[in-house]
Amino acid sequence: MIDSVNGNTIDAQDHHLKGYGWEKFTDIHCHCLFGLDDGPATMAESLALCRRLVEEDIATVAATPHQLGRFDGCNKAANVRQAVNDLNEALKNSSITLKVVPGGEVRVDERVCQFLEADKILTLADGGKYILLELPYQVFIDIEPLLTELASMGIQSVIAHAEKIASLATQHQVVLSWLEHSAHLQITASGLLGDFGPEVQRAAWYLLTSGWATLVATDSHDTNLRRPRMRAAFGRISTKLSEDLARLVCIENPSRVINGQNILPVSLYDRQEADG
Repeated sequence: MIDSVNGNTIDAQDHHLKGYGWEKFTDIHCHCLFGLDDGPATMAESLALCRRLVEEDIATVAATPHQLGRFDGCNKAANVRQAVNDLNEALKNSSITLKVVPGGEVRVDERVCQFLEADKILTLADGGKYILLELPYQVFIDIEPLLTELASMGIQSVIAHAEKIASLATQHQVVLSWLEHSAHLQITASGLLGDFGPEVQRAAWYLLTSGWATLVATDSHDTNLRRPRMRAAFGRISTKLSEDLARLVCIENPSRVINGQNILPVSLYDRQEADG
């Protein structure tokens, strides 16, 4: 879009964001701690990613290094908390206005509840209400027993980058059962924008328009190939569906996760309005 007064290019997402008084985003899935997983290798790289997050109008981010899976035995809760404290101190010293809270991207494992009780793995924002679970992309696993056990502990599950899990597109009844057992689907901003290919992009939009996905996050790892793209995703959702839906999945619900509040559903009314 062109500014008719000054002739400057204005991004569509900027136009939509102005309508909400520059309200800041919350990112519940980001690999911003250095030296722990496949995110930044150095503090300098971590700070560069955090600067990019601020440029994306993100004010609060959950640091979610991988836990369990191929990182089994690494990134224990106490170490992640200390790394978050160190990063927040470095952000303060660098005048980067970003708040980082602890979390983890936890690979599905039969020991998850045991490790939570032993304080070896983390819930999002260390709040004890939501856990970010990572599932394998190509092999289907029905995690309903784990979801039930977590729910009995008062913990709701957020399924990370759901658009990348190929089996979800064909397991509708299973997914609906998961959602009934206190699970929520998180999709990735970059996935909505096509960064991971057309098949993943179609899956991301399907999960969003079906009302199954209630959270959008960056899952950013760096400032290049896995950079945060929340502003562009917000603009695309606003244009293609509705600004109210974009606000719900990009701003309201992520903030609720960090603050330990209940996630709001994408209602039938919202979907009908988007389709209309």
